[in-house]
Amino acid sequence: MTKFGVVFLVVLLGSAVAAAAVPARGRSLPHLDRGVIANERLTALAGALLFPLLAAVAVTTLSIRGFLPEHYIVGLLLVPPVVLKLAATGYRFARYYTRSVAYRLAGPPPALMRLLVAPVLVASTLAVFATGIELWLFGLRYGSGWMTAHTLSAVVFMLAAGAHVLWHMRRSAQVTAEEIVPVQTRVAAVLTRRSLLVASLVLGAVLAVSSLFYATPFPPAAAGG
Repeated sequence: MTKFGVVFLVVLLGSAVAAAAVPARGRSLPHLDRGVIANERLTALAGALLFPLLAAVAVTTLSIRGFLPEHYIVGLLLVPPVVLKLAATGYRFARYYTRSVAYRLAGPPPALMRLLVAPVLVASTLAVFATGIELWLFGLRYGSGWMTAHTLSAVVFMLAAGAHVLWHMRRSAQVTAEEIVPVQTRVAAVLTRRSLLVASLVLGAVLAVSSLFYATPFPPAAAGG
């Protein structure tokens, strides 16, 4: 797992550095519906929040046996922010494919991101968290297949997340900077987005703290080195 942690960190940080070198994509589209813009901003902010948390997960896998409790804590902390990100992107997906005029005007992501990276990222995300929570709750009670599934889905997630970061990191950083000093007329909308982010973190913190009161049956030796 040490090698996986190193590779995961390299992929995340390398994708972020590469994204910073790519010219910013123009998104000055005042004709777009406010709801579309708000959805894009919430999605970008959620992504910006997830990046350091994913980096923290990668750090815990550098020595998974030694950092197994921390791995649980950060993993559970991630759950609500991940749900928020999936909900925001899923909402846009649903509105676009149900022929919403506003979302149709905004246009779809590039075909590669929409047809390949996004489905793989969503599927691997669900698999990583589902198998991880199962292992935390039940250990190897239902066989080592769950551990294998968790490891394999983590590898797929790492690759898909790297591609996602490469494409979206620059925009997420730009939106985050804009949200720090919002235009006065957008204060209410900004506060709503911040409230959702904070709420996801608070819920994540509750889940993370809960891991301290549960003696997981998962044996650290099964996590590898």
